[in-house]
Order: sequence, then C-alpha cells, then structure tokens
Amino acid sequence: MNELVFEVLQEADGGYVAEALGESIVTEADTWDELRANVREAVTAFYFDRPAPDRLRLRLVRDEVLV
Repeated sequence: MNELVFEVLQEADGGYVAEALGESIVTEADTWDELRANVREAVTAFYFDRPAPDRLRLRLVRDEVLV
C-alpha cells in the first residue's frame, strides 16, 4: 500500500477527528498540527509489525447544511 487516506472532520469545538479509509485507525486533536502528529503516531502503532504506507493523506471533509 503506497498511500493511506484519512477523512478529517472538524468538530463544533474546533478540534479535528481523523479516520482512515479501509483501516481501523482513528485519532483526534485540538489543532491541525497536533492532528498531523497524532495521525503519524497512530499509523506507526497500527503497522508496528508490517510495512506502513509511504504516504498519508489528510482529506478535510466539510459538511454544511443550507436552509
């Protein structure tokens, strides 16, 4: 696997939640920089016994309802 994509949602309080597509990896953070570090740490822990993806992609998803 060359790339692992994370879907990132911004919470109402301003924090972020990232969930990997196709793997059971979820992490959260208060800032974008903290989220990057947490994603790297979570991926390293998840792939501790096998090769990790070469690239990690953070895809920010914005869900907005207009009335």
